[in-house]
Amino acid sequence: MCYSGIGYSRLIDGQQHTFGVSGKLIMNALVMYDHQTDTLWSQFLGKGVEGPLAGKALDLTPLIHTTWEAWKAAHPETLVLDKRGRYQGDRYEGYYSSSEPGVIGERVEDGRLHTKALVVGVNLGDISKAYPIGTLAKQSVVNDEVGGVGVVVIFDRSSSTGVMFESRVGDHRLTFEAFSEGSGLRSTLRDRETGTIWEAFTGVATDGPLAGTKLKRVPSHLSFWFAWTDWNPETELYTGDG
Repeated sequence: MCYSGIGYSRLIDGQQHTFGVSGKLIMNALVMYDHQTDTLWSQFLGKGVEGPLAGKALDLTPLIHTTWEAWKAAHPETLVLDKRGRYQGDRYEGYYSSSEPGVIGERVEDGRLHTKALVVGVNLGDISKAYPIGTLAKQSVVNDEVGGVGVVVIFDRSSSTGVMFESRVGDHRLTFEAFSEGSGLRSTLRDRETGTIWEAFTGVATDGPLAGTKLKRVPSHLSFWFAWTDWNPETELYTGDG
């Protein structure tokens, strides 16, 4: 309903847990349950909302939301976890193209973007911020600051893939620019301060003074605008001025 894939660690208080889909929704977002305690967990919050572990928070794990074509090109030896055989399509395609804000409507009406506009959203400290993919498609590398943390947002137009990294390495905050275009998830960046070349979607420095260094991923995820604002009503919105 929200177009959001969010990753969390399954380790809670030193014990591994397994999760399933409860069939419930909170503000149009998935509610999970764990098989060990039957606690219900909010996908957007990453917290237990009902049951023995209510109030517990899961640790975020950065994911990448991309197309199979782009992923396969960058990682040709990859394997797919698929228990049922080949997928035949997405049953929600009609919903994605409609103007319907989920199945229960939107809680917060924020007219800064269209209800179903896609954004890359992030929460850092007490600040939430959304980056419209329509804006990122015109500006594939964005140097910004969220909650006092310097970040760089990278976007691949061909696959609508967005990731975010902290832009600080040691004591230095770096400023990034696109170095190579048109190679999807294999595109590269260059920082202006040292001239080091970086893999755009892994954050690994491959050539230059900082070769071997890896940028720290910032957990972010895609979301429809209505869902992002429902869960983050005070969100900031990137307008393309960074």
